[in-house]
Amino acid sequence: MSTPSGGSVGLVEQKEFTFAEDHSFTFECGKPLGPLTLAYETYGELNAARDNAVLVCHALTGDAHLAGYHSGEDKKPGWWDLMVGPGRPLDTNRYFIICSNVLGGCMGSSGPTQIDPATERPFGLNFPMVTIGDMVAAQKKLVEHLGIDTLLAVIGGSMGGMQTLEWTLKYPDAMRTAVVLASTWQHTALSIAFNEVGRQAIMSDPDWNQGDYYGTSVPGHGLAVARMIGHITYLSDASMRQKFGRRLQDRCEISYGFDTDFQIQSYLQYQGRKFVDRFDANSFLYMTKACDYFNVADKWGAGSLTEAFARARAMFMVVSFTSDWLYPTSQSKEMVQAMKKNSLDVSFCEIKADCGHDAFLLPNKRLSTLMRGVMEKATRKGRTS
Repeated sequence: MSTPSGGSVGLVEQKEFTFAEDHSFTFECGKPLGPLTLAYETYGELNAARDNAVLVCHALTGDAHLAGYHSGEDKKPGWWDLMVGPGRPLDTNRYFIICSNVLGGCMGSSGPTQIDPATERPFGLNFPMVTIGDMVAAQKKLVEHLGIDTLLAVIGGSMGGMQTLEWTLKYPDAMRTAVVLASTWQHTALSIAFNEVGRQAIMSDPDWNQGDYYGTSVPGHGLAVARMIGHITYLSDASMRQKFGRRLQDRCEISYGFDTDFQIQSYLQYQGRKFVDRFDANSFLYMTKACDYFNVADKWGAGSLTEAFARARAMFMVVSFTSDWLYPTSQSKEMVQAMKKNSLDVSFCEIKADCGHDAFLLPNKRLSTLMRGVMEKATRKGRTS
């Protein structure tokens, strides 16, 4: 592990972009809706040539708060602060960094929690079903609003990596470089299964009330259980063994009952409770379903991954992690092979890490070095093109 080099971006503020005031945005499910809003943050300055913009796409439960602090009282910075700032791999002295909360989210962007003008109540399940493609289409409108024709790079990990892949196929000429971290081109049956168990935990909570729980009791128990299930997939056996093992929690002997005997139990319960305080249950349903629907080969290649990547024009960097069993290296290699069959400029690296799927969010010297390198290469390529 390593600590972030360079400096913090300091205090930042969240902004809002509203579009489709005339109901002109049609979701991939066929439903039109507007107006819609994206919450977003930016760091650094857009240069005169408007060619230094980098879009970072967040993971399942992330948000637009990528780096820095909203106030002096914040205990933690944005979710990828270690990568973004002056002198850091995404150097805000050189690049204009953009991050938005996805469409369907609950951190300021339009989604189930937002008020439906027709009913003056939260949309709940009346909000259209969202896809990764919808998220990217909304981001494209934000990027155009900011006056940017071509992004220097699109970067994302996990669900953010899915968005990055979608960008390269939906808008192949809209970016020079794509960085895909700990991600996949489709959810396997295993991934869908874990998501379904999480969704069932929420929908089985009596307080869920068919998604109409706003202003009443939230389905906190179901959402906490869903988070516990998901969190297990983000870790690894090695990391849990090293951090917790079979150590007991606040006791010297086992209870011979259903108390919280082990530290890993206490940890997961804590993660579940904390998640309920910051996330919306319906948004969790929407986000996991969007990931399950995502399939590059079916959408863009009539079932062929190679045919799908025939659309791409970007330079790619694909990174996997040895202990990531949610989106294992084999899935990244499938993407890389399809990219190479199309003679795309693609680099691949499997990073040794014991911490599981979440490795891309944690300090890692190898990842930082790779990010610096790919950004330098993207900048050089931009100058010569």
